[in-house]
Amino acid sequence: MTQAQSATDMETTTLEVPGASIVYDVRRNAASDRTPLMLIGYPMAAAGFVTLASHFPDRTVITYDPRGSERSTKKPGDPVNSPDGNADDVHRVISEVGGPVDLFASSGGAVTALALVAKHPQDVRVVVAHEPALSSVLPDKAEAEAAVKNIHDTYFSDGFGPAMGKFIAIVGLKGPIPADFADQPAPDPAMFGMPTEDDGSREDPLFTALISLTSYEPDFEALRAAPTRLVMAAGEESEGIMAARGAAAVAERLGTSVVIFPGDHGGFFGGEYGQTGKPTEFAAKLREVLDT
Repeated sequence: MTQAQSATDMETTTLEVPGASIVYDVRRNAASDRTPLMLIGYPMAAAGFVTLASHFPDRTVITYDPRGSERSTKKPGDPVNSPDGNADDVHRVISEVGGPVDLFASSGGAVTALALVAKHPQDVRVVVAHEPALSSVLPDKAEAEAAVKNIHDTYFSDGFGPAMGKFIAIVGLKGPIPADFADQPAPDPAMFGMPTEDDGSREDPLFTALISLTSYEPDFEALRAAPTRLVMAAGEESEGIMAARGAAAVAERLGTSVVIFPGDHGGFFGGEYGQTGKPTEFAAKLREVLDT
């Protein structure tokens, strides 16, 4: 394990784990007596949470890069990342930093959070699972899983750009996934600023794990039994999209209601990856939910 500290008191640590090197950051508030806050996504890494983290100076804030994403490495040829495997990595980070933590998790990270609560409930006090990328819980499960498989297959046959074009099309789709999704004309990757040439790479952490991620079956019995307070969340502008419908479906199975947050799927962004949501309002809502 190696560690470096910046002038802003953000400690960056590399944790060696089986098959990977996991990089995580700790914005430490040594004077705080509040529960540390961890922010996670998948495959989005720590860089996506810079703005949101800045709204919680009264807490120690932890972010990390999932294996194979940005600064974290993954052994080539190892099995694809799974929600259970990602949960084990988050558990390792929490064990190093010291838990329990409060956890905000978005998109694929929200799926990781569901696995973490089921496997390591002692790690987390409160989880806010924001728009989990799940097809397994939807009424149109078969159509959604067929569409996801088509995107996965497009990545391995044609590369990143064509697969990302189809991915963007499906994540923004409102309502049930059409059965003929795979037969529809594929969007031009250039429309989204994506490369049209195939560079031959087949290690992208999103597309290699897409089927494992979206088809994950939450352990509802374990989630109900956990001492963790689990809050399912969705953006006010996300009604009808697959991730928001996933949040609603999980909440229904747990006997709870979805908590509505400002903005859309990226409501917490403050310019990260060229996207800006409603980060101030989003952070205020997150603080309200955590403190309830």
